[in-house]
Amino acid sequence: MDDLPLTTSPDTQRKNRVPPGQRLTEKWPVLHYGAMPSFDPARWKFTISGLVETERVLSDTDLTSLPQVQVFSDIHCVTTWSRLNNLWQGVSTQQIRQLVQIRPEAEFVIVHAAGRFTTNLTLDDFFQPDVLLAWKHDGQLISPEHGYPLRLVVPRLYFWKSAKWVTGIEFTAQDRPGFWESNGYHNHGDPWKEERYSR
Repeated sequence: MDDLPLTTSPDTQRKNRVPPGQRLTEKWPVLHYGAMPSFDPARWKFTISGLVETERVLSDTDLTSLPQVQVFSDIHCVTTWSRLNNLWQGVSTQQIRQLVQIRPEAEFVIVHAAGRFTTNLTLDDFFQPDVLLAWKHDGQLISPEHGYPLRLVVPRLYFWKSAKWVTGIEFTAQDRPGFWESNGYHNHGDPWKEERYSR
């Protein structure tokens, strides 16, 4: 899929690409809370809800039929590992934006995932050009342990914001801290500012 549009995350252009307190790894550690969900493509749905004029529900086929992109990025986990030179493939959040009319009072996106997991982002963070909903990593389908069938990838924030097993997004006027943000993690999560924990 070399002919797909490629976006390079700006952090990969830094002279020093490793944020403070991080160490490099070539592995991709598996970290998540709770059991790994099962995936039935015939029943799986992706919902766009909240402050939109008309809610949308997409099947797996609907989503994967949208125009696709690739994103080249680094990733940084709050547990202090960083992995450079990742290539993702999926649907840009810019493309998702075109599927609905977002109401003007919306300021935040609540990302919903399996197991009633959520994480929260500002509209600005969610719609950065290097943010996507991905199902491939380095040319291969993302493994179930890493979030297949759909993982949000937000390269400029700590990796817990890149939720696994995403099932929908909800546009809201008020911020609503997600699972990790409600359990001591920083509400924003900028690795270059070491926004790891709220306390």
